Amino acid sequence: MINKGLSYVGIGILYLISLLPFWLLYLIADVLFVLMYYVIGYRRKVVQDNLKNAFPEKGAEERQLIERRFFRYFADLVVETIKGITISEKSLRQRMQVPNIEIIEKYFGEGRNIIGAVGHYCNWEMGALGFSIYTNKNRVIVYKPLSSEIFDNFFIKVRSRFGATLVSMKNTLRKLVELKNELTMSVLVADQTPVQHEAHFFTEFLNQPTAVFLGIEKLAKLTNAVVVFCDIKRVKRGYYTCTFVPLAEEPKQTAEYEITKLHVKYLESMIKHEPQYWLWSHRRWKFKSREQN
Repeated sequence: MINKGLSYVGIGILYLISLLPFWLLYLIADVLFVLMYYVIGYRRKVVQDNLKNAFPEKGAEERQLIERRFFRYFADLVVETIKGITISEKSLRQRMQVPNIEIIEKYFGEGRNIIGAVGHYCNWEMGALGFSIYTNKNRVIVYKPLSSEIFDNFFIKVRSRFGATLVSMKNTLRKLVELKNELTMSVLVADQTPVQHEAHFFTEFLNQPTAVFLGIEKLAKLTNAVVVFCDIKRVKRGYYTCTFVPLAEEPKQTAEYEITKLHVKYLESMIKHEPQYWLWSHRRWKFKSREQN
């Protein structure tokens, strides 16, 4: 009962913080960066190990610069995500622009469903909200449920504010079958870490064998959906673009694992270009393939 009460208090605090203007939120982010990086040292060892393994060719000073830039951006990401609780559609359109929405309209015009792959890169949460306002077709966001039912229900409401339908990973296929006669765009996170017993496929990602979900490829082939990558880039503080990049227009004609390797390599190229915007604090490499053991 106490935990439930604390959860509701926490949600109330997040809601009140989200009402603050962006300029004040960024002042909070400046303080948060100092606390995380210099005072608390939040997951710095995880970030340092990930960067060292991903970029062994870079010197210690260059990796440290990426580390500091990551934490600087991560503080912004935290407050921007909270702002997403109450952000207006007008503000969202200004801050998350889609320069080539005509690609999505083209595929829908051809009667094709679409699967969008997205990474934990830049502000993927704002990207999920943003994609919801640029089309009136079915919008499905596949998510991993939180351990707290109260917070899980809260963030479902937040993420579905502009018309998207939230579907848990295990119910994705059932939902897409339900919508098989309707045009739908589904968005899935491409770099989520699978649980160990579901880690059936490993590929090279950031200089190391990496377990990858096959969900995007499997769903694309089952539904014959076009696969695009949602390439989110930061323009300046608080402003982004999301460009849709076609990866596989005829998924049933692709070889096994081809689509998976395509979206993994595309995300890798984004990270190598501007590494500070990927979620380095995530324990992405929790276990090894059988060949490594």
